[in-house]
Amino acid sequence: MGYSGVRGGQEAIHAAERLARRDRLGGASRWLELDQITGRLGLAVDRVMGEAGLWAPELAARAVRQSRGDLLEAAQLLRAHRSTLPRLAYSSPVPAAAIRPVRRISPAYRNPPGGQILGATHDYTPRILDLADEDTARATAPPPRGPATAGTPVVAPDSAVPPVGLPPAGLLADRRDPTDPEPFDITRAPARPGVPRSARLTAMTRAETGSLTHLWYLVAQAPRNAQPEIPLELRRGHLPLRIDHPFTGSPVTVAGVRVSEARTVRPDARPHPDGSRFDIGYGLCLGDNEAKALAMAGLDLLVHRDKTADRLEQRVLTALDGPELAGYLEHLKLPHYVDFRSIVDRLRALQAPNPEEGL
Repeated sequence: MGYSGVRGGQEAIHAAERLARRDRLGGASRWLELDQITGRLGLAVDRVMGEAGLWAPELAARAVRQSRGDLLEAAQLLRAHRSTLPRLAYSSPVPAAAIRPVRRISPAYRNPPGGQILGATHDYTPRILDLADEDTARATAPPPRGPATAGTPVVAPDSAVPPVGLPPAGLLADRRDPTDPEPFDITRAPARPGVPRSARLTAMTRAETGSLTHLWYLVAQAPRNAQPEIPLELRRGHLPLRIDHPFTGSPVTVAGVRVSEARTVRPDARPHPDGSRFDIGYGLCLGDNEAKALAMAGLDLLVHRDKTADRLEQRVLTALDGPELAGYLEHLKLPHYVDFRSIVDRLRALQAPNPEEGL
């Protein structure tokens, strides 16, 4: 739909598009190269790939550059491109133990197996804007070291680290669902309330990070969820991508992606509301995005605990998708003068003392 009332019609619209292209390609500063975006804005690139559901750093960097830093628009561009790509194969299930961690902490245990691996994090530094000259900072920076660790033993990066053990037997609710043997593909079938857990997890994996964390915080702070939520384990690392070999049928590793993974627990598990068991939630998303993984695990747990509360499952499935949110906002800028005129006429009719006078 175009703005038929705009002076110049299609010519004006094409001129507006040329202005937008000039803003993107022009300017006095140097052109941003893709390696600069992936190297210096890595968290933004990771977020775009996660919300688009496509691991392609160079393409994500192009989307960030084309959108001039609008991450919602970048995710929409990348997801639209993803829809044009052929599906070559289906990956095989990979156990969580296959992740090669570069960071791994467990707030639930003081000394978990393998020790705490702090890795690269700003969790322990104050949020202060650094006004130092970057060239001076690079010249005086200390040489790189291995990952910061706490506890024993010290573990080198990209090495095998056993996942943190679950609570003792009998204290954890069983969340296995025999009716959900295969992951639900939300790109092939619509995800609506009543779908299996795998559909909710996939939807949250691709959800817009800010919307996801906001919904989790809003629900987690409700009085009915007063029991504390404790992260059992939070990890970042490299997850191998495996497919079945077309000739031998054996699984082979063809690539690897960076992921963030979280598991959280709450007491008072369903269907055992006597407080004798833990509920457990799980979250895994592409890239370095710990906040999203934690919020995802929390929402996974909360939807399981009370599926009818505030239509939470429906909000998780339909209200967190970034490109869908952006598309709704974009449609608001399209012509609505017919709707607006009908509303004005109806309001005038309601305000008139005599209904016939409002006509």
